[in-house]
Amino acid sequence: MNLEEYKGVFVFAQQVDNELTPIAFELIGKGKDLAKDLNTDVTAVLIGSDVKSLADELAEYGADKVIVVDDPELKDYRTEPYAHALASVIKEYKPEIMLVGATAIGRDLGPRVSARVKTGLTADCTVLEIGEFKGVANQLLMTRPAFGGNTIATIACPNTRPQMATVRPGVMQKLEPVKGAKAEVIEYNPGFTPDNKYVEILKVVKEAKSAENIMDAKILVSGGRGVGSAENFKMLQDLADVLGGMVSCSRAVVENGWKPVDVQVGQTGKTVRPNLYFAIGISGAIQHVAGMEESDIIIAINKDEDAPIFDVADYGIVGDLNKIVPALTEALKAELNK
Repeated sequence: MNLEEYKGVFVFAQQVDNELTPIAFELIGKGKDLAKDLNTDVTAVLIGSDVKSLADELAEYGADKVIVVDDPELKDYRTEPYAHALASVIKEYKPEIMLVGATAIGRDLGPRVSARVKTGLTADCTVLEIGEFKGVANQLLMTRPAFGGNTIATIACPNTRPQMATVRPGVMQKLEPVKGAKAEVIEYNPGFTPDNKYVEILKVVKEAKSAENIMDAKILVSGGRGVGSAENFKMLQDLADVLGGMVSCSRAVVENGWKPVDVQVGQTGKTVRPNLYFAIGISGAIQHVAGMEESDIIIAINKDEDAPIFDVADYGIVGDLNKIVPALTEALKAELNK
């Protein structure tokens, strides 16, 4: 493999029902950082049916080029045609870096594509940067939690290209859109020949979900095992209501059946970046911290003064949450009603 042939940062611009998902813009934002260090550009790979109109939106969020693979076989996500499409793009255009979102689609697509193009894949990355590896400059250093989140591993792929990674949604920051920005649009279709590997979709049933998403919240009141019960989360909801925020939780809460997985924060939940994050009755295990440590302000309430959550908190209150949270809620109500 001639590594010099591979140039540019490519990102998979995931769309569902002809609507771009937030991870597409987050990857472009990180891609621009990486491309700046490599003195190259960012190309978004847009795969679907009748999706060319989405290219302008990708340009507004920073894509320099957009490769559009448009075919009726790509209307709904299916592993085989999408893997064929993305692998064909990589083989044709030879990117140095290929980023895919660690979504349900990306986690299915990424490893299959990496196997087809005979390169490595680092999954579920939380940090990406250009640096030196074993004396060789300009390598993509891919960092991810390892061993159940108990340590952090940084991985490089020095001998093959592209350097591929799936990236956790919510970790990278999208750029502010530039209205009217344009990108070079390249239409490419490798051709599709359906065979017995192509799944036939008979019916799509969409799950009804709350329109609210904790990843969009500016204020989160998050509870852990220390809250004690599902009923006690009423205290946290009262505090969230006063502040105009949302309630979230740790993995232990979901495992106890107190809250749904949709509001779980952490390595196996969602990564959030609110302006204000309350960690109430949360010990601060690395798996949870990985999902909320980029919050602007973190306030921890825990009866254990040695709880690891205090190491990442900006403000900490040691004491009984059953007394502190209602008192805090009433004090805030009084202040806001002045």
